[in-house]
Amino acid sequence: MSEKRKLKMIASSAASGVSAVPAAPDPEVRAVAKRRHFTAAYKLSVLEEADRCLDPGMIGALLRREGLYSSHLTTWRHEREHGALAALSRRRGRKPKLSAEQKRVQALEGEVSRLTRELEQARTIIEVQKKLCTLLGLPTAAAPESGGSES
Repeated sequence: MSEKRKLKMIASSAASGVSAVPAAPDPEVRAVAKRRHFTAAYKLSVLEEADRCLDPGMIGALLRREGLYSSHLTTWRHEREHGALAALSRRRGRKPKLSAEQKRVQALEGEVSRLTRELEQARTIIEVQKKLCTLLGLPTAAAPESGGSES
């Protein structure tokens, strides 16, 4: 039964003069489970404490006390080895606004990468054309000589 319905029932019984006896907690499992989120600092502190556990059963006691599973430790150790926990400490959400200069730098970097791709594609096309000309026995255009300036 939902909380709203319980409150309505209690309010209606109080209005009618019947004594409102607090209802026992609902034993049903909620339909929507709440997902737990752990901060990077919490993960690191639990891992450090787990690394200090030397006696048998100490890690199990730690997991029971914190309400965790052994798979959490396994996943968090893997993340720590690969440096993912440092990345998790960054705040989520909207990115900070870029200044006009930063926007210009981003645009120029994008243009440079696009032009680099186009240049590589053009070089590949020219190389294929040269190979085709040699296979067909056609003369190829000689590269212009880059000697001194002619004045």
